[in-house]
Amino acid sequence: MKFSALKGVHDILPPDSYLWQRVEDLAKEIFALYGFREIRIPIIETTDIFTRSIGETTDIVEKEMYTFPDRAGRSITLRPEGTASVVRAFVENHLSTLPSPQKFFYGGPMFRYERPQKGRFRQFHQIGVEAFGLSAPELDAEMLSMLRTFLEKIGLQGLNFEVNSIGCEECRPAFRKALRDFFSPRLRDLCPDCQRRYEANPLRILDCKVERCIELRKDAPIVTDFLCGACKSHFDAVLTLLASLNIPHVLNPLLVRGLDYYTSTTFEVTSEHLGSQKAVAAGGRYDRLVEEFGGPKTPAIGFAVGMERLITLLREGGEISQPSPGVFIATIGQKAVTEGTLMAERVRAEGLWAEVGYDGSSLKSQLRKADRMSARYVFIIGDDEISAAKIKWKNLRDSSQGEIAFGELDTFISSEFCGRKKSA
Repeated sequence: MKFSALKGVHDILPPDSYLWQRVEDLAKEIFALYGFREIRIPIIETTDIFTRSIGETTDIVEKEMYTFPDRAGRSITLRPEGTASVVRAFVENHLSTLPSPQKFFYGGPMFRYERPQKGRFRQFHQIGVEAFGLSAPELDAEMLSMLRTFLEKIGLQGLNFEVNSIGCEECRPAFRKALRDFFSPRLRDLCPDCQRRYEANPLRILDCKVERCIELRKDAPIVTDFLCGACKSHFDAVLTLLASLNIPHVLNPLLVRGLDYYTSTTFEVTSEHLGSQKAVAAGGRYDRLVEEFGGPKTPAIGFAVGMERLITLLREGGEISQPSPGVFIATIGQKAVTEGTLMAERVRAEGLWAEVGYDGSSLKSQLRKADRMSARYVFIIGDDEISAAKIKWKNLRDSSQGEIAFGELDTFISSEFCGRKKSA
């Protein structure tokens, strides 16, 4: 029987996995500079955590969640996003009692049953950050600055930063009414999903990807015209700070995000190289969500980066570099295999990747293998070398060669690799 991965999930193999590691390592390094600490959240949660936070009328809850009963009859869901789980952990573990802001980052797989397409999978991966306890516009701008720094450090260029404010519970009712008034004569022409959204959450009509709904919402009211004084002052301060930080951005009044918990500042980072699903990262404020989970009044903001889309852009930008062995030890005969095994451990103790030719193949075959692996050096040992206690070596980068005594191995490694603790 031939087995294959489920539709919409995929294996991450070398050399792609090296690229994933590099991105994840850079994320941890940069987020730490801004005071973010790692939090590890479960892959499964009770379903009501997501229906309560994301919104029962969202596509995620209505169509995309992987939900099932467990043996105790509880409704369990594979997490479709990370924010709800982090908020649950924040409240459950009483993290609001610690000094504000509390800043966290996380990463890992998410699950949504949707149509697989470029950069979009049913099991996909995100890197996310969440900050709790401050409503200051400076924190909004800092989050966007950190996101830009991260994306630039990993080598992405030509990205678009789109920002908006969707108001708060004080000013949003007037905007909802204006949207209903605008779409009322157009209601029959909207897609079935947007016809349902019309009553439950008309803001989500602005997030619909159906062509006729996109056309129908032209000239719709824009949310920034309805902001209360506090929301307008906050958003103006965010825009001023973004300009001061030299973060290029555009105001997108139709940017409402697809999840119900957002308030005030929202943003997306997009690329024109990803087709219709062009968002690389997205986020915003969710100042009421902690309260809705039973915690104290706690303003919060966060964002998530889609790893598959990010990796797609990096892969299309050029060749993926990958590590290679510092030393390949070619062995001739069983005694040499044993000696090579011991020698490899000495090389690894110096922080270098070492491989050994264990299979008894010809020297020519082993040299070919070392070359295909892009090893920097080949050490050659056989019966003659063991008797003389010497190692023949060859530099595959410049074709230089020579020999050293067994006892000179550590000095040779230190000299040739200039004390580096990783493979070339």
